Parts: sequence; structure tokens; C-alpha cells
Amino acid sequence: MIRATGLGFRYQNRGGQDIWALRDISLRIDSGSFVAVIGPNGSGKSTLARQFNALLVPSEGEVLVRGLSTGDEANRWRIRQLVGMVFQNPDNQLVASTVEEDVAFGPENLGLPGGEIRERVDEALALTGMTSFRQHAPHLLSGGQKQRVAIAGVIAMRPQYLVLDEATAMLDPRGRQEVMETVIRLNRQEGIAVICITHHMEEALAAERVLVLDQGRVVLDDHPYLVFQQVEALYALGLGLPAIPELVWELRAAGLEVPTAILTVDELAVFLCS
Repeated sequence: MIRATGLGFRYQNRGGQDIWALRDISLRIDSGSFVAVIGPNGSGKSTLARQFNALLVPSEGEVLVRGLSTGDEANRWRIRQLVGMVFQNPDNQLVASTVEEDVAFGPENLGLPGGEIRERVDEALALTGMTSFRQHAPHLLSGGQKQRVAIAGVIAMRPQYLVLDEATAMLDPRGRQEVMETVIRLNRQEGIAVICITHHMEEALAAERVLVLDQGRVVLDDHPYLVFQQVEALYALGLGLPAIPELVWELRAAGLEVPTAILTVDELAVFLCS
């Protein structure tokens, strides 16, 4: 598991003043879970994501990944094998001239034998639905395909946790759908824990747990059914609702007694038809 205890992180602005990006965060993320992290701009989402694989380390408190402290430099290589990250711009993570060479880059840096590298590349491409693109040049792919290659490169390292830091922010709706379908499959079929930092509320519905950050603190932490019932609290933070919960809210405001726990089109259709 990943466990944060009393986590705080500060940096200095240009004037030398300490600015706290995270304060007093304590949480636990279990193996195989799917957690979405949402919040307004500047709330600390990306800073928190970078704490999980020691790209940033706490200014106070502690983050443990399977018992390994991110604050101990000797642990960081192992922690980054356990926790893979995918960032906003896939072009920043693509380094080779073909897809399969790109996916092989990580395992090669681990010093693995050639046979195991090929096995891992084949597996990662199959899991992300990119096998037929193995000889393609990454720069010629669509945005969604590039991001799936970036995910395959991380999967080839066989992490136990996959952190997506606004990984769909630069994609069109089709690309976002491709990436999220891949991520959901990796979580549900392969048991890889997913931590999805996002500003797309629809993506948070795929999670089993939603964390809401504001000013560096966790202000909500619950199942999506319960978080998206906190309409006034979310609106006060400048956050919207996914499409169906928003429609449910509007129907209730119009006098129709729709259950607030409805999150999907199918659930709403069943209720309305009944």
C-alpha cells in the first residue's frame, strides 16, 4: 500500500517566502484500488501525485510505498519501479523511433535479458491495445494512441501503482475515452492500482474512491456516489459535476424526486422508465 502520514510540502516563491502546497494529508491507497483526485487549479493535485513516486519528497510527515520511505534516497529507485507515472503530454515520455522500441526503453534500463524484455513489450502492447502499432513511429500516432504507448512503457516496468497526472488533459474526447478504457482494464483485469489526477469529472466516476483537494488539504474523501452528492460544496470550490449527476440535480430542483445516488445514464433511464 501507499501511506501518507501528516504529509506537508512547501516551496519558496521568488521572494524567498515559504508557500505550502500540501498540508497535513494522511491517507492510505491500497493495492488494486482505483482512486481519483480532483480539485480546483492550484489545490495541490499534481504536487500530491509526485509525492507517490518520490519525484517530490515531504517537507514534513512521511510517505511510505510498501513500507519504503520516499524520504530515503536509497529507496527511490525501487519506489519508482513500484509506482509508474504518466504525465499530461505524451510527447515528453516518448523517446524512440518505433513504438516497440519506446516500450522497451524502461525494461532495458533495468538491465533485463533480451528475452524478458521482448516478453514484457509484447504483454504491455497487448494490454494497451497497441500491438498492431508496434512498428509505427510514435510521432505519427494520434494523441490518445501516444498516451497509450506512454502507459505501455510504464506497464512494461510492471509497476503495482499507476499514477496518471492529468494524462487526458491534452486529448480530445475520443482520445480520453481510449485512455480511460485502457486504464480501467488494467485496474480491473490486471489488478494494477490506479491514482488518477483529473479535472474531468466524468473520469472520476470510474474510480471507487474520490479525493477532493482544496488549498493543499483533503476536504472530501469518499465513494463517487457520496462525493457527487455534495453539490454545494463542489460548486463552492469551483468544481462542476459529471453530466448525469448534474442532470439529476436539475431534475430535483424542478421538483422530480430523483435519487441522488444516480451516476450513470443507465441508472437514470431505469428510474425514469419505472
